[in-house]
Amino acid sequence: MISTQKTRGCEEHSTKTILWITLIFLAFAIPGCNKGNPAEAGKKQGSGGPPPVSIHTTPVMRISIPRQVTLSGTLISPDQAKVSSEVPGIIRKVAIELGQEVTVGQPLVYLDPRELELALNRAESQLRQTEAQLGIDGVKVKEPLPVEQIASVRTATANRNDARTQLARANKMFSQGLVPVSELDTARTRMEVTEAAYQSALESVVTLKATLQDRRAAFELARKKLSDVVIRAPVAGAVSERLVQTGEFISERTPICTIVQMNPLKLKTAIQERHVSLIKPSQDIKFTVESFPGETFHGRVAFISPAIEQVTRTFVVEALVDNKDRRLKPGFFAKGTVFTRLDENVLSVPEGAISTLAGVSAVFVIEGNKVRQQSVSLGVQQGELVEIVEGLKGDETLASSNLSQLATDVVVRTGAAPAAGDNVEMKPGARSEKRGESK
Repeated sequence: MISTQKTRGCEEHSTKTILWITLIFLAFAIPGCNKGNPAEAGKKQGSGGPPPVSIHTTPVMRISIPRQVTLSGTLISPDQAKVSSEVPGIIRKVAIELGQEVTVGQPLVYLDPRELELALNRAESQLRQTEAQLGIDGVKVKEPLPVEQIASVRTATANRNDARTQLARANKMFSQGLVPVSELDTARTRMEVTEAAYQSALESVVTLKATLQDRRAAFELARKKLSDVVIRAPVAGAVSERLVQTGEFISERTPICTIVQMNPLKLKTAIQERHVSLIKPSQDIKFTVESFPGETFHGRVAFISPAIEQVTRTFVVEALVDNKDRRLKPGFFAKGTVFTRLDENVLSVPEGAISTLAGVSAVFVIEGNKVRQQSVSLGVQQGELVEIVEGLKGDETLASSNLSQLATDVVVRTGAAPAAGDNVEMKPGARSEKRGESK
């Protein structure tokens, strides 16, 4: 009997323990289920349900948004020249240093002129000899005389005329039987010889005229080479390379330095194919470089490639950048934006009125004393305002606080709206932060 009573006591104690655990679990579970459905709680508020959610509201705003396309590229010099020597010689003086600014025509290197001076004197002597043969002095008379007035031709003409006269006299005397046939043959031979000499004189004049042109060209070339012993800058810019030293012997076409133009510079970049219709000449470009953090530089679109590169599917754009202070250097890497247009009356809402969950953005539209969840597509962000691309008409009033407690058909109680987004008019130069990709 005692053992049976003990067994019944243990069973009753276990049953009571299980009952208490069940009651405690139900006490915690039932309130949790009610809190998990804001919509049902809102419906039951009239019959003792949870109170309305207190929220602030905000209207849909309209702002001006500057549309921009991001870019990155390299600063290059629009005009770069590798200067070479046009004549051989020994370098007597180098008049430039690395980084030095030079102007067009400024002397860069001086060569020893002695050998070229001798070559010029020789060419001049040969020219004067030819001019003398043609009867000109090269100072007062620079063009050849008429062929008949050249001494060699005049001599040949006189000899020919004398031979003709002698032949005519010999023919007459031979017809009268006064001279033998041998004298007549001698006169005829002399006539033929003088005629050939005359033709030779004419041909010599033609040859001398051609020689005159050749020796004049040789003289001018020798004079030019003598002037080339002073190598001058073909373009204005800064010396980026100095390749020679004093005392060196250099041959023709030996590079002596490289000159790069410093103002203006070009910003060369590649724009994606989908933006081809947005980029136009004269558009403003803003960019930064790592050498000057926090500082913005400006340029203007100047040249646009007419063809798309097949590999990268981009097209090349070059912008001119003013560089009067020479702070920017060719080779700098630049990141920036190009302003394409200004869109007016763009729908926007404060960032605090947007709820984003799992990549899906939504707002809560106030309808009477309830809210309705509305999915929206977002654009760019300006300050505290975010562009609404799709989902709103523009006349809605939205909840801007306690968004985590809201769902469709939840009853709300509105309060004072926060002063967010008061300055809604943004100028094209205003700072724009991307939330989505710029159009």
